[in-house]
Amino acid sequence: MRKWIRNFGPGTLIVAAFIGPGTITTCIRAGANFGFSLLWALLFSIVATIFLQEMAARVGLVTKKGLTNAITDQLSSRIAKTLIITLVFTAIVIGNTAYEAGNISGSVLGMEALFGPEAIRLYPIIIGLIGFGLLITGSYKVIEKSLMVLVVLMSISFILAAVITQPDLSEISKGMFIPTTPENSLPIIIGILGTTVVPYNLFLHSSLVREKWKSVDKLRLVRIDLIVSIILGGIVSIAIVISAAAMTGGNVSSVMDLAKGLEPVYGDMARYFLGIGLFAAGITSAITAPLAAAFVARNCFKWDASLKDIKFRAVWMGILILGVVFSSINLKPIEVILFAQIINGLLLPIVAIFLLWIVNNKKVLGKYTNKLVTNILSVIIILLTIFLGFKAIQNAIG
Repeated sequence: MRKWIRNFGPGTLIVAAFIGPGTITTCIRAGANFGFSLLWALLFSIVATIFLQEMAARVGLVTKKGLTNAITDQLSSRIAKTLIITLVFTAIVIGNTAYEAGNISGSVLGMEALFGPEAIRLYPIIIGLIGFGLLITGSYKVIEKSLMVLVVLMSISFILAAVITQPDLSEISKGMFIPTTPENSLPIIIGILGTTVVPYNLFLHSSLVREKWKSVDKLRLVRIDLIVSIILGGIVSIAIVISAAAMTGGNVSSVMDLAKGLEPVYGDMARYFLGIGLFAAGITSAITAPLAAAFVARNCFKWDASLKDIKFRAVWMGILILGVVFSSINLKPIEVILFAQIINGLLLPIVAIFLLWIVNNKKVLGKYTNKLVTNILSVIIILLTIFLGFKAIQNAIG
């Protein structure tokens, strides 16, 4: 059992990254406004995430390079290389700086639910110190195991919250396997896909597998870790939708609204379940976002830097500190966030196309290139990411 657990890690960190306050809010709105009818979008996004993350992880394991370098090393044009590096750096590093305040603020809400509002001004600092304490160790194993515990805690909390609503399993199955698009549901569908299939997770995953596994012989373990972890993350997202669906017709737009709505029936336990879940989701995203940005910066500038290197630490420290400051003063850098959304909308389909190109390049991956079935499914997913990217840009501008 201990040996089995030791083989898990990078996939769990990806779950920690994509289930943050944004995912939780989107899933709550999906359940509160449309019941179980959008569960199919979650199922599709889980499958898409598994396919794209597996390809990114495979590139990192086989080439021993970060995804940025793996892409740019195959480009002969210096202009194209510069453009890709600029786009990736802007979207991931600057974008994650903008989103970090939201991650910390989400965790603050969880602490408020658990401990009350009396020390609310201290909560962002406490969360920042927890994140700093884990990242400053410079130990991948310490970060990995800590986030695994938080992901398990988050999973238990949201799954229990769903169970106490006693959902209709036949209606859940119907919503999961029969696609429907109720009126005004398109923005929520885009939000579900956009908060699950996240561009920076592709770069993060390709770097993480290199930190944990040094041999391509471990590819099977990489896939098991990824599939089990993403499915667990998908179950958590589905549980949030199910919990919110119990409140259909109510004014539910946040986890705390959901907790208040469930309290008359289920008592304080609902508030504690959801508070713990939100705290864990916020703090895991608050840790993985700076970590991903530091990995991307290392790859973009080709630093020969470990997790303890001053340049690597300077990147995640800067993002973490700004997140704490913005959250503490309740400042939301809207213009920067909108800019990051537009760049991410451009980045996702571009990276997905380059990713598909690389995993079919025998000069790069040799015998580890894609099979035909994987390519067909990947093309379908990429077409969706193009649509998603266009809509994300449209929504941000609108």
